[in-house]
Amino acid sequence: MRAQLARIDAVLVQALIAAALSFAHLHDVASAAGQDGWKAWAYPVSVDLLLVAAWRRLRTGDAKAAAWCWFVIALTASLGANVATAGLLDLDQVPAWLRILVAGWPAVAFLGGTLLAHSTPARHEDTEDEQDQEDAPDPTPELPAQLVPEPTPAPPAVAVPAALVEHARKVAAEHRTRTGTAIDTPTLRARLGVPAPMAEAIAAHL
Repeated sequence: MRAQLARIDAVLVQALIAAALSFAHLHDVASAAGQDGWKAWAYPVSVDLLLVAAWRRLRTGDAKAAAWCWFVIALTASLGANVATAGLLDLDQVPAWLRILVAGWPAVAFLGGTLLAHSTPARHEDTEDEQDQEDAPDPTPELPAQLVPEPTPAPPAVAVPAALVEHARKVAAEHRTRTGTAIDTPTLRARLGVPAPMAEAIAAHL
């Protein structure tokens, strides 16, 4: 536990030293470019805040390209100030292009900070809901109800005269005496010369 705290403390101290040096270099460049008073101190705050905002969007957001763009811009401004104070530029006679860059930085930082802070990242909840819907099994289609065939209506009963039934009984008895078997419906129909429905009705009375 103590070793971990010592390692964290060392990292924090190193970060504070680096931040303080970068802060001072940015202040010196801004002051040399004609930004005096509180304005010279506002420049390093602006650069560092843009750098932190871009790094946070890189870790938590989805707009990676925009976050990388603003991160590189802020890092270039910070590194440029550090290099400029290493003796490569005469801070007593700052070139005009550096004055232009320093004067235009607030607008660039405002644009970058606004875009990073107010751009709406894609919500992961919607993505998870869409994935759940895609993973969900397709609903089983309902089978159409089987049509129950309607019962065939029975043919209407054929009225058979009693005299015809009596004659048919005689024909059936004669057929049994001659052949030894009961008369069938086709034979009865042929002997009586009646339609098939009537022959079936007569056979039912035998």
